[in-house]
Amino acid sequence: MATSIDVDPGELYDRLTDGGRQSLRLEELVYQAAELMPGLVPTRSEMEAERGRALVDKHGLERAQGRLIAEILMRPEPGRHLVRAMLRPTRQALERLDGFRATGEADLGEARVIRDGRAGILELRNPRHLNAEDGATLGPTEVAVDLILLDPEIEVGVLRGDVVDHPRHAGERVFGSGINLTHLYQGRIDFLFYVVRDLGFVNKIYRGLIPDDGEPTEKLWIAAVEKFAIGGACQLLHVVDHVIATHGSRLFLPARKEGIIPGASPLRLPRFVGDRAARQAILSGREWTAGEPDADLLCDEVVPAEDMDRAIAARVQALTGSGLVSAAANRRALRIGAEPLDSFREYMALYSREQADCHLSPALVRNLERYWNARERSV
Repeated sequence: MATSIDVDPGELYDRLTDGGRQSLRLEELVYQAAELMPGLVPTRSEMEAERGRALVDKHGLERAQGRLIAEILMRPEPGRHLVRAMLRPTRQALERLDGFRATGEADLGEARVIRDGRAGILELRNPRHLNAEDGATLGPTEVAVDLILLDPEIEVGVLRGDVVDHPRHAGERVFGSGINLTHLYQGRIDFLFYVVRDLGFVNKIYRGLIPDDGEPTEKLWIAAVEKFAIGGACQLLHVVDHVIATHGSRLFLPARKEGIIPGASPLRLPRFVGDRAARQAILSGREWTAGEPDADLLCDEVVPAEDMDRAIAARVQALTGSGLVSAAANRRALRIGAEPLDSFREYMALYSREQADCHLSPALVRNLERYWNARERSV
């Protein structure tokens, strides 16, 4: 496996995408690069073998993926092209769209979408693991986001955790507990998970879709936080337009205890809570509790648990009352000022390189054993 980029990444990207005329998702890009330039990045078969190893036993092949992705994203033209390619609707969503439009419901296993009036309710589903994110949830969640953005009858997307069966919260809704640390320790989560997630469904919530034909489309989003929003679930609060949380919900980024970079939170969280509080959260484990004054910077509404359904319905009505066109226009204007595409691209270039090193660091294994008791946990 190559230990450095010994080919011009811009030229390689041009060859893989036919001079930018073809849009390749990140997953396709790295494996086609492996075929075109043997030894540059791991092949599919090499990654299948690597995926069977526990995190501590991995051979470090994915570092090459992180470096290649970083080199591409660092270059303005190929980097922008790749970011936009990841904003295309997924093939699976396009295949399901007619059925979803006809029935108003799509059960994707680890995610479910229900059209309720002008709202599209996306339920995040991983009940045994408190709606944590992992390799099984990533694809269905992106398809669900696509369906909401593609359906013209939906004006507002709503992110909500499904009911879980975990002993401590059985029968209750939980928004999300972040990355599945058990699967991470067992080696079942690839490095690509992190980058595909943030260039994929998270960025689609923030920036909308760029279809192959037709105009770009984006919609307003609400997050309905119940019990807690940990890690990746907390990161989602930075890209939605309105956050409703139940009293006492815990909001935090356990990056210090995990040893990985919390998505795009280092880029986005300071805009909400200020630089000092963001550093405290990311570097020292600061938490927020919905209903306490300092959490007002992350939550727009705080309601009793029994009022969540009513609060969602009322907020959907309020957001759609003045028309989707003006709301989307104002949303775009706010985003352009806060986070230009190139700022995000440059951040993701750094993130790709650094997260690959974090993902494969012995420190991550030690942290999972120390703070998560990972040795003793089952699948």
